[in-house]
Amino acid sequence: MTQLYCNADLNYVRGMEAAAVSVDIIDGRASPPGGRWQTHGFELMRHASALRDFDDEARVADVHYAEISDLAQRLTGCDHALVSGHIARNPEQAAVHADLGPIQFVHSDFAPSYGQRIRDFYAEGGEQAEAGLQATGISARDVADARRMLILQFWRNVGPAHMDLPIAFCDVTSTEAGDILPIPVQDYAGGGFDFEALAIRAPAEAGSHRWYTYPDMQHDEVVAFRTYDTALMERNEPYWTPHSAFADPSVAAGSPARRSIELRATCIWH
Repeated sequence: MTQLYCNADLNYVRGMEAAAVSVDIIDGRASPPGGRWQTHGFELMRHASALRDFDDEARVADVHYAEISDLAQRLTGCDHALVSGHIARNPEQAAVHADLGPIQFVHSDFAPSYGQRIRDFYAEGGEQAEAGLQATGISARDVADARRMLILQFWRNVGPAHMDLPIAFCDVTSTEAGDILPIPVQDYAGGGFDFEALAIRAPAEAGSHRWYTYPDMQHDEVVAFRTYDTALMERNEPYWTPHSAFADPSVAAGSPARRSIELRATCIWH
C-alpha cells in the first residue's frame, strides 16, 4: 500500500497563469517509485562527501565538484562529466537574490535549446567554464562535438533533517510531452546567464502526476535527477524531471529553514 507523506499545494501553470494544485506527496522511503533515475527521472542514493563545511565556497569547488563529477561518470558511463558551479539555497543566499531561495514552482530546469546554450558557455571561456574544462582535461571543442549530452543534477540537504520547504520530485512516467511549456529565464540570480526552462502545466485530472519526497534527508544522501538528455530527445522520450519545493505542513514556516546545495554535471560522450 502506498504511504503518503502529506498533501500540499504545488504551483503549476494553467494557460500562462500560475495555478495552485493540491497534490498527494508520497513518502519515497516507504513507497519508492519503482525505478531509478534512468526510468523515473530521479533516485535517492547514499553518497558521503569528504567535505564537512558546505558553506565554504572554495572548498565546495576544490573538493565536492570532483566528487560529483566522479559520481556522475559512474552513474551514466559517460566519457566526461563537467561540474562548473553550484547553487546553495539557504536564508543568507535567498536574501542576496530571490532565485537562490527554494523554488516553489513546478518546473524542470532545461528546454531543448539548452544544449546549444551549454556549448556557448564553454566556448565563451569564462572563469567557471575554464575551471570545469581543466578539471576534466578536455576542451570546449570536445563539448561542442559531443555526440550525446546529458545533465544529471544532485540535490543534498546540508541543514536540519526536518526542514521547511523540502523538495518533491514527479515520476516522469506519469507525465507526457503536452505537460511541458518552455519559458525564458533571464539573468538567473543576477549572474547574466539566460536560458529556457520548462514550466509544467497543471494536469487535467487531479492526481495524475505522481509526486515523491524523501523525508529527513541526511548529509550523506543525495537525490540524482535528470533534466536533459539528447539521446532521449532523439527518441521523443521524456528527458525532463518536474520538481518543486513545497510547504511541509509538519514544519512551521521558516523553522527550521532549508539549507541545501545543488550541483549539476554535464555528461558528454565523444
